[in-house]
Amino acid sequence: MVLKRRKEYLKLINPQSISIFYSGKAPHLSADSYYPFYVNKNFWYLSGINQEDTYLVIVKGDLNYDTFLFTKKPDPLLALWVGESLSFEEAAKISNIKYENIFDISEFENFVTNLLTSSRRSSFGSIYELYFDFDRFSFKDLPKENELLANDFKDKFPYLKISNSHPSLVNLRKTKDELEIKSIKEAIAISNLANTHLLNTLKNALNESDVLAEFLYILNKKNVIPSFDPIVAGGINATILHYTDNNQPLNKDDLILLDLGVKYNEYASDITRTYPLSGKFTKRQKEVYEAVLSVNKDIINWVKPGITLKEYNDKGKELLIKYAKEINLIKHDDEISKYYYHSLGHPLGLDVHDVVNPLMPLKEGDVITVEPGLYIKEEGIGVRIEDDLLITKDGVINLSKEIIKEVDDIERLLK
Repeated sequence: MVLKRRKEYLKLINPQSISIFYSGKAPHLSADSYYPFYVNKNFWYLSGINQEDTYLVIVKGDLNYDTFLFTKKPDPLLALWVGESLSFEEAAKISNIKYENIFDISEFENFVTNLLTSSRRSSFGSIYELYFDFDRFSFKDLPKENELLANDFKDKFPYLKISNSHPSLVNLRKTKDELEIKSIKEAIAISNLANTHLLNTLKNALNESDVLAEFLYILNKKNVIPSFDPIVAGGINATILHYTDNNQPLNKDDLILLDLGVKYNEYASDITRTYPLSGKFTKRQKEVYEAVLSVNKDIINWVKPGITLKEYNDKGKELLIKYAKEINLIKHDDEISKYYYHSLGHPLGLDVHDVVNPLMPLKEGDVITVEPGLYIKEEGIGVRIEDDLLITKDGVINLSKEIIKEVDDIERLLK
């Protein structure tokens, strides 16, 4: 599948170019400790390799192209400390790159330099353009390795055009292939298993941390990790959108909001459910919950290919206003911003909030979330219900439909 993805990428870039992708490296934490390593998603998407300090190089000439990988040779001594790294044979099999095109990382700079000079031009012709994967989240972020490398090459080869490969990868990653959808389904299946376990243990939970521990227990048994920082929010804490303390006592009269995700084969699930700790919704809790649930279900029945994310979010807000008025939460449309302060959903894939071109309408194969919510601080009620949806040619498939959300089902199971 990675070979097919690279061929699709080649269609989107100019000839006489070199594209360079870096897997990343675990940042230094303190003393001899490092943060966990997370592979660069675009590097992984095109190579299938999950190993730090590795370069993928794609060369496109006028008439031919080729792909190369630069990684560290296995070190028997280092393996005693941190475990075995990929052999070149293993890397070739995973990446579908010819064994003879895999080199030690120490050869990377000289190899690319040779392609830019007369000694190697005969292979692909003259190279005029270098593509790097630029994706700056904020102005104040520190420069990443690819930015530093691009500047270095620009200094040494000022005649080269430096271009950004990221927009092309956004367009490719937006629509999921069969293997990607399968991985997302597997992540959701584990989410369902964890959610069922939490419902069966919820009555014994005295603290948010008790619930979190049970969630992580299931993930550890499945040898997976969360796809984002878990949110386990009881009572008023559920009105904080990105609450992650997860350590406050639970009141049995409150609701508990569980926004939890699983990462499987690098792909994410993102599910939110809200449950009554007592086992039964109060009248007001049920009103608010069913208002949010109605929006969730209405959107699932409404969304289809051709809709833009702006239209999607506008529709969600319109429906939340309608149901918020029905439960006497608001009287005027503009009051909704006090109780609903996020978008209706987002693309889902290798990233929980996956890469997106907001101008491109939804199409078959896209995966998005639907997560309406109402957050009433003065009543200590926060409700969000989130599902993961696969866009089909006619509408959507709710990939997380097995994770219970109907009031009767919840109360029956908790009883």
